[in-house]
Amino acid sequence: MKITTKKEHFSTPLYLESGRILKEFDLIYETYGELNETRDNAIVICHALTGSHHAAGTYENERKAGWWDDFIGDGKAVDTRRYFVICVNILGSNFGSTSPLSTEPGTQNQYRLRFPVLVISDVVKAQMMLFERLGIKHAKAVIGGSLGGMQALCFAIEFPKFASKVGIFASTYATPAWAIAFNKIAVSSILADPAFQGGYYESEQIRENGLDGMAIGRMAGHISFLSPLSMNEKFGRNYCKTDGLYELFGRFEVDSYLDYNGQNFSKRFDPLSYLYIVKMMNNFDATRHYGTLENALKSVRADILLLSFSGDVLFPPSLMDELADALKKTGKRCTYECVKSTYGHDAFLVEVAKFENHVKAWLERDEM
Repeated sequence: MKITTKKEHFSTPLYLESGRILKEFDLIYETYGELNETRDNAIVICHALTGSHHAAGTYENERKAGWWDDFIGDGKAVDTRRYFVICVNILGSNFGSTSPLSTEPGTQNQYRLRFPVLVISDVVKAQMMLFERLGIKHAKAVIGGSLGGMQALCFAIEFPKFASKVGIFASTYATPAWAIAFNKIAVSSILADPAFQGGYYESEQIRENGLDGMAIGRMAGHISFLSPLSMNEKFGRNYCKTDGLYELFGRFEVDSYLDYNGQNFSKRFDPLSYLYIVKMMNNFDATRHYGTLENALKSVRADILLLSFSGDVLFPPSLMDELADALKKTGKRCTYECVKSTYGHDAFLVEVAKFENHVKAWLERDEM
């Protein structure tokens, strides 16, 4: 599988939903496979909150493959022998696209808290500017999970002629209070950490030492990504072998899991990027400018695939049920599957075998 990573600079202003303007911006993206002569075999992959453009494959000397490597590649559900796959790092993220740590034009200082609040529509509009530059006027499909699914739905509503098919996995048409509440823990923990310094921390120190407040917030995130059943199956009541049961700060294995993942995450993801993208997720509501969900979906032309996961407590199947019903009421072509899984929200990342055949059949439909 051919992997290419590139960055594009845009000097054309991006007018944001908030009324603010990004005078210029960068987007970093990764591609897999080859674009055919007619440029109609592209599949756009949209990443989740803490994802990046590195969706599949491995770089030289890299131990861990891209975040959806089980799903994308030669012979996989999204077959890179047939399709040209592109994943763009969204605006606001710290993995190479313009973010709060980028230099603000005219000041030569980092944006930090002067960076504008972005919404899903803004990041999708920026991606469309990239695809136009690359000569991709039409995509075979747009696919995303969680925050990526929000982007996919936005593509379907706001750019209805762009993609023939749109896949929305483990997501929602509007972020519910339950998810916003989990995000509140993360936001409050970051802001309360003295090392955050009101957003003017030393980035190098964060990369080296992490941020305790962000680690705590990520623990809350990990709880929402799993389910009570999967948490119990993974850890049960097992106690760390190195810790004493009657030590005040002795840990169960689930404690150790949360400590490890929280600390590691706080060293690799920028706190300001996290705050801005969490705000983006919290603000997402596909009905905001349309009054009702049915009105929002009237423009949709794509063949929609919806996948929910029975054990998802962050975006439970009931949210996808509503979206599926609304699509059917408006006469849209929609296939909906609730995948049986006890894993939790992250099942769309780790249990690909349970739904890959649904995706293959959906992508191949109408090709014969």
